[in-house]
Amino acid sequence: MNGVHPSAIIEDGAQIGQDCIIGPFCHVGPQVKLGDRVELKSHVVVTGDTSIGDDTVVFNFSVIGEIPQDLKFSGENTRLEIGKRNRIREHVTINTGTDGGGGVTRIGDDCLLMAGVHVAHDVQIGNRVIMVNHAGAAGHCIVEDDVIVGGISGLHQWVRVGRGAIIGALTMVPKDVIPYGLVQASRGELDGLNLVGLKRKGVSREDISALRAAFKELSDGEGTFMDRASRIGEGNESDYVQQIVDFVTGHSDRSFLTPRK
Repeated sequence: MNGVHPSAIIEDGAQIGQDCIIGPFCHVGPQVKLGDRVELKSHVVVTGDTSIGDDTVVFNFSVIGEIPQDLKFSGENTRLEIGKRNRIREHVTINTGTDGGGGVTRIGDDCLLMAGVHVAHDVQIGNRVIMVNHAGAAGHCIVEDDVIVGGISGLHQWVRVGRGAIIGALTMVPKDVIPYGLVQASRGELDGLNLVGLKRKGVSREDISALRAAFKELSDGEGTFMDRASRIGEGNESDYVQQIVDFVTGHSDRSFLTPRK
């Protein structure tokens, strides 16, 4: 097989796409499906019912598709789905799902998981997400598109992080984070909006102004946080503000990080 180092082990049943590169001492399990042009550097383990999309690169000593670190797991057949063009750096661990959490761990396209990142069972990660060195997402977390999770930060199980949010380094996130939120401090405080990310994305000045006004209402308005979130959508034509409203008023198993007074 072209591109496979002689020391690599590819078990019978594994499906390997075109032009893949599988480096020294890699181990690919029998249920694994690799898309085209996937590269496993060296000493990479890919196991379980795992699929990896085209043009993804997995770096040295990563373990992809092992069973969940969940004592309730009893060997049921669950999956891991990884999209296209991802960069999975050294010593990353990503587990398959559990029956109790839907059975599938998913990672979208164009993500960067830096060295030492852990993605636990049943986590759902969107597109273009960056998780910086040694960040971790506990079981059942949802991380939407374009999120950045800072180094040595942790997402508590079941937490949702809305699209475009940014989590500072050394931060524990115990509650849901609104879209485009800025979270920092050791126990995770909602400290503003990800204005740098919005500007880099080319969001219009009108939408940024609408988001600023919405955040001020969330911070200083009357009533509960849910009341304030519902109000900011009244008559507001900004899609970005509406994303916050939909996120807050949607289903969640946890409460929300709220703006600091």
